[in-house]
Amino acid sequence: MSRSDRVLADAEAVLRRHSERGQSLSARARQRRNAALMRKVKYAFWAIMAVLVASTLAGFIAPIGTTGVMIALGVMLAAVLLIGAMPGERRVRTEALADTALTALPLQAEIWLENQRKALPAPAVTLVDSIGVKLETLAPQLERLGEQEPAAQEIRKLLSDHLPELVTGYQSIPEPLRREERNGRVPEKQLIEGLSVIDAEIARMSETLASGDLDKLAVQNRFLELKYQEAKELGQ
Repeated sequence: MSRSDRVLADAEAVLRRHSERGQSLSARARQRRNAALMRKVKYAFWAIMAVLVASTLAGFIAPIGTTGVMIALGVMLAAVLLIGAMPGERRVRTEALADTALTALPLQAEIWLENQRKALPAPAVTLVDSIGVKLETLAPQLERLGEQEPAAQEIRKLLSDHLPELVTGYQSIPEPLRREERNGRVPEKQLIEGLSVIDAEIARMSETLASGDLDKLAVQNRFLELKYQEAKELGQ
């Protein structure tokens, strides 16, 4: 079994474990999704109430008849469909990650990654969920780091440079070519392998911060840079 095949198998195993435990999404992700759903429900309710009030007032002026009722129902349905089609969560622009404060970067990177879910294959979505859980753990640990510390720079490079370059490099490839071998590499497998490396690296960073040994954060930097450079070349 090749290394890429092993990564795919590991990703599928992670999916099964998370499904069994019900912990594939971070608490923050669940809260954002629930809040977005509640906003849509409220918007739909007030849109329907507005149409009902407008129809009632119009009826006082002149009978609206069956045609008027049908128009009102059509407007209600259109409003509900339009609200349902609206983006549920706020968007984070890729370029905004580089300008985000270190303490807010894990949350912004998590939201950015969530925004990319629909354009990623299933094993990659599993890793997105796993990364989100780890980012939730990492966020409070960054409060004691200064922006200019080497450890902070490594974390910023991982979340604002390497992660977006990996995902956007994959997305730049036409969909039919993502599962085909190019120059000895399969883009989809490279994406999954890269996300696996990032997932493991965030876990390592969190453990290192917890132990207080900040110098260890730079140990694997060269290996990771080579990994991400390969991913960046996906779209070239």
